[in-house]
Amino acid sequence: MTTISLVRHGLVENPNQVYYGRLAGFGLAQLGRAQAAAAGRLLAAESVAAIYHSPMQRAAETAALLHAQMPAPVPLVESPLLNEIHSPYDGLTVAEMERRNWDFYSQLSTPYEFPNDVLGRVVAFFDMARRRHAGQHVVGVSHGDPIAFAILWAFGRPATAEQRQLLRDCGVAEGYPSHASISSFTWPDGAPERTVSYRYRTPPTPI
Repeated sequence: MTTISLVRHGLVENPNQVYYGRLAGFGLAQLGRAQAAAAGRLLAAESVAAIYHSPMQRAAETAALLHAQMPAPVPLVESPLLNEIHSPYDGLTVAEMERRNWDFYSQLSTPYEFPNDVLGRVVAFFDMARRRHAGQHVVGVSHGDPIAFAILWAFGRPATAEQRQLLRDCGVAEGYPSHASISSFTWPDGAPERTVSYRYRTPPTPI
């Protein structure tokens, strides 16, 4: 079996409540660091072969905290395939995004990404990781929408903003991937690209 676990980064330090997207300079809050360490403790017993991460600071910090929990060193690799979505809304306030109902996609043009563009990157990461790490467990630290679209893909659902609202039907109890949540996709050796099993977990909330 080959398993790829996508971990959403931990909670970000964001006192001004902006949608940071691909903006630089947004690292983990203290709670986010504790969340990442808790996820690492869950994964430490699962023979992780490598940890990949998005180029964003919050993802790199999360990956480093996961790495610190591993019982033995494993490769720690940056991958642009796991990056946050490319949207024109970076820097808007959270309040403004809430008024938009977090609609990133309805009025876009290039060079910004549509849902299928985002999903294409994640599926390319799956393909790469399965080639390099056949029969092993690989972790990729990414972001909310890339993980959400991967979950929809695993269930044979279209990658759309509307379907993103229905993730509870796919086992995501909170309705959207929580910070430091673990979404695991598993293929038998030689299986086609569609996953045969999917598991969603959240680490225990740090006190």
